[in-house]
Amino acid sequence: VTLYPPLDLHETLGEVVARAGKRQLRLAETEKYPHVTFFFNGGEEALQPGEDREMIASPAVATYDLQPEMSAHDVLQTALNSLKTKAHDLLIINFANPDMVGHTGDLAAAIHAVETVDRCVGRLVEALVTAGGQMLLTADHGNCEVMWDDDAASPHTAHTTNLVPLILVNGNANTKLANGRLADLAPSLLAMMGIAKPASMTGISLLLPTT
Repeated sequence: VTLYPPLDLHETLGEVVARAGKRQLRLAETEKYPHVTFFFNGGEEALQPGEDREMIASPAVATYDLQPEMSAHDVLQTALNSLKTKAHDLLIINFANPDMVGHTGDLAAAIHAVETVDRCVGRLVEALVTAGGQMLLTADHGNCEVMWDDDAASPHTAHTTNLVPLILVNGNANTKLANGRLADLAPSLLAMMGIAKPASMTGISLLLPTT
């Protein structure tokens, strides 16, 4: 039972990018694969023209504090291969570690998870800059930045409602980002790709005009 009826979404980011004749890659390990495919496409399972999908198997462990690096390195390698071959115009990538390991409540494992993703993102940024691309780096919610619940005097294992950062990588020197919401990410990416935002998108581009 849902509080509100589901919406029939049209002109999602993937659909608009495909309509512009661009190729896109959706990449995640098993735990987050639906988030970059089905959910990201507005509840549609069908592929858009020019849309490729890669699912990297998550490790077979009882809980991810036992293997906090998860499959991040394999996700990274797949992304690097795409950048090297220039196979795609848009890459949607999810690193599952900070969320999935954060849910375990194990601080040491969460630190390991974040350090793993930090190294992977660093290598991804290097390759992206070499390829002449740009990146928006963000999250849709917090988790591992709070690992202890003072009120309950126990580990914190749930999502948080904290604000999340939005980082522009390899943007123009004078480009700045405005604060916004998740609905603004698709218009921002379209602006970076030089694709017009459809009227159906209620968000705005967060890229502030250069001066």
